[in-house]
Amino acid sequence: MIRFLAASACGAGWLALDSSASPLSGTSRPLSRVIAVANQKGGVGKTTTAVNLAASLSAAEQRTLLDDGDPQGNATSGVGIETRDISKTVYEVLLGEATVAEARKIGEHFRLLDVLPATPDLAGAEIELVDQPHREQRMRDALKPVRDEYDFILIDCPPSLGLITINMLAAADALIIPLQCEYYALEGLSQLLNTVHRVQQGVNPSLGIDGVLLTMYDARLNLSRQVASDAREYFGTQVFETVIPRNVRLAEAPSFGKPIILYDVASVGAQAYMGVARELIQRAATGNGDIAQ
Repeated sequence: MIRFLAASACGAGWLALDSSASPLSGTSRPLSRVIAVANQKGGVGKTTTAVNLAASLSAAEQRTLLDDGDPQGNATSGVGIETRDISKTVYEVLLGEATVAEARKIGEHFRLLDVLPATPDLAGAEIELVDQPHREQRMRDALKPVRDEYDFILIDCPPSLGLITINMLAAADALIIPLQCEYYALEGLSQLLNTVHRVQQGVNPSLGIDGVLLTMYDARLNLSRQVASDAREYFGTQVFETVIPRNVRLAEAPSFGKPIILYDVASVGAQAYMGVARELIQRAATGNGDIAQ
């Protein structure tokens, strides 16, 4: 059995997963997988997903790097890293002034969770990279030297479709798309998928979709159920079986600088993200990531 080690606000506990859900049950580790968590629509649970999925994967004994590619730096603060403790960030990495190995923070909350932090300075990279050669491939090139050190690299993309996002998509093997179970949720996805297709035609032909994750789900609302039904009809098996519910504890956790499995492991939000981690490990082991169509 794979064990999830997580501490709640009132104690600690072990949570078990079926070992068949993990590629670690074999004799060798699979190739690392770089996954961009992306949606140009804000407020869909993108950073929440990046932080909590990274924490859940590392707690499941997967070597994980959380790459904060958003100038807002919410993934960085969401794991408790304060600006005063940061010397080098994604900004310096993209500009070639630092390596990932130099900028990353090692063992944040979990032994197997490293974080590549970001600050608002990253917004300046949009302008500074414009005239640079191979500008869309800076993140991919930066990750190459450390890629084999991880099972999963999760990139939190900004809620836009600019040069920074293109860099993150160019570096990724696949996407996870958080989809809010509310009105207008499906609108705008066509714009994201068009961007994905442009990236495929240019700098990253193999970019696929590892999954669509339904977030902010409320089973009491007809609207949530309808959006979930529409998403499953459109995306089929690319939609994760696990859905992320609306959950107060999940919303509170970032203000304490903790992933949900440390803030309240018994909450439905924590249980949901551990379920998504289980599914992702299974998909990575069986190679079920699909090329975006």
